[in-house]
Amino acid sequence: MEQEAFSIKGWRRNIYLFLTGQFLSGITSMIVQYAIIWYLTKQTGSATVLSMATLLGMLPMILLSPFVGPYVDRTNKKVLLIVPDIIAALVAVVLAIVGFVTHDFPIWLVFISLVIRAIAQTFQMPTIQSILPTMVPKDQLTKINGQLGMVQSANYIIAPALGAFLFAIISMPVLILFDVLGAIIGVTIILFVKIPENAQIDEKVHVWTDAKFGLDQLRAKKGLWYITLMGAAFTLMFMPAVSMYPLMTMSYFKGTVAQAGIIEMIYSVGALVGGTIIGFLGNWSDRIKPILISMLVMGITMGASGFLPRNYTGFLWFFALNAIGGIAAPFFNTLLMAIIQQSYPPENLGRVLGIMNSLMSLAGPVGLVFAGPLADKIGVNNLFVIAGVGTLICGVFVLMNSATRNYDKQLQKELKD
Repeated sequence: MEQEAFSIKGWRRNIYLFLTGQFLSGITSMIVQYAIIWYLTKQTGSATVLSMATLLGMLPMILLSPFVGPYVDRTNKKVLLIVPDIIAALVAVVLAIVGFVTHDFPIWLVFISLVIRAIAQTFQMPTIQSILPTMVPKDQLTKINGQLGMVQSANYIIAPALGAFLFAIISMPVLILFDVLGAIIGVTIILFVKIPENAQIDEKVHVWTDAKFGLDQLRAKKGLWYITLMGAAFTLMFMPAVSMYPLMTMSYFKGTVAQAGIIEMIYSVGALVGGTIIGFLGNWSDRIKPILISMLVMGITMGASGFLPRNYTGFLWFFALNAIGGIAAPFFNTLLMAIIQQSYPPENLGRVLGIMNSLMSLAGPVGLVFAGPLADKIGVNNLFVIAGVGTLICGVFVLMNSATRNYDKQLQKELKD
């Protein structure tokens, strides 16, 4: 291999074993996640409870990511992938036992389980993002990120349908135990995956100093810093509209619950197609160009959805626009992640990703807070118009800012030298 730091033999078999584990453990975890949300919906029928559940699922990523990064850089990666799975499985066992004994789940206990699951993901996400560059050659990194995106999109497509089927035929306590099955599968596979470790493993962690280091590293690369801020602004604009998809289908278009589910699914199908394109064709000399095209397409499809007529024809157009937007979405997320992974040495990547994930996640809850009242005041379709226009403005900023526009060309030149 030309890549000096890359030394794993049989890397392709190794990474596909890892991706298989991510798919199998991910789908069981998502089935349980959907089941919990459906349970809360069925038992409470409360929008407040559902909003609280969504917020609890997002807060750990926002609050803990800057401080998780230092541990990602200095802790055994297998431990960081395995321990959260085991803890989530133990919580599932406790929740299932309570369900078997009482035939009910206290809301507070469900909320605690959601928080613990979210904390586990907060540790696992930057760990996965930081180990990929150490497991594959540099020239394959974008493709492998695309294939990881394919795995995640496939989970989003399969889990809701499979979860709904299982939710209808087996008891909730039994369904929750799928988390244990997923943990067993995930941990077993990870034990056989070869993951290189950083030289600074087991060094003392200085949480605040290391978090500041991650922020300074991100800000030092102006082009990357600006596009991260644009990603946060994009999330702020996009999240309110995304949270209103069911309301758009059922209220604006007068559709059914089944049609709302189809709209959610078609976006994931589109994302799977986009991830597949990246996964097999993903070698661009300048990845900022497809990122800009992605923002353009997502802005147009989202904004145009707000102008559709309130009839069945409008709904069919909504369906088509969501499919196109779904195809475009992975090009922003996946290519940006590959750029970040190649911009920093592996021993610093966890701290940088911790800051970046926190910034990107922070905008989501802010948008969600205003989504409901704003939709009631101006109409749910106008949220889509705002999201579309805001996304296009973010894209124009990236295009007009030379540090951001030329960042990847300069990066790839440096990587070749």
